[in-house]
Amino acid sequence: MSTDTVVPARPAASERSRLGLAAMLLFTGALHFVVPAPFEKIVPGWLSNPRFWVGASGVAELASGALLAAPRTRRLGGYLAAATIVAVYPANIQMALDAGVPDDAMGWFSWLRLPLQIPLFRWALKQTR
Repeated sequence: MSTDTVVPARPAASERSRLGLAAMLLFTGALHFVVPAPFEKIVPGWLSNPRFWVGASGVAELASGALLAAPRTRRLGGYLAAATIVAVYPANIQMALDAGVPDDAMGWFSWLRLPLQIPLFRWALKQTR
């Protein structure tokens, strides 16, 4: 009787990173449809029809997450994720402007998330290599 146990290989850090980003995008994309109101609220006024833009960005996040989840389409998913992060940046700016001078946790979050989009963008681009 053998006591050797086969332990499944743990995914490499790059695979965990890819799957983590995919999961985040799939979760956030789904939220656009489950609770659209907070997203509609931050669509900049110069864009008409906030519901359309929330739906479109939700679809883009779901698509990029699904593409990232599959190893064969990860590069395309990374490019789509990076483009989506850039495309929704005006909504992040609007959220910060609406928060005004940060005097509570939400206000600070709104402003601090702006520079955090840079590493998020880089994380997406890293998946294209």
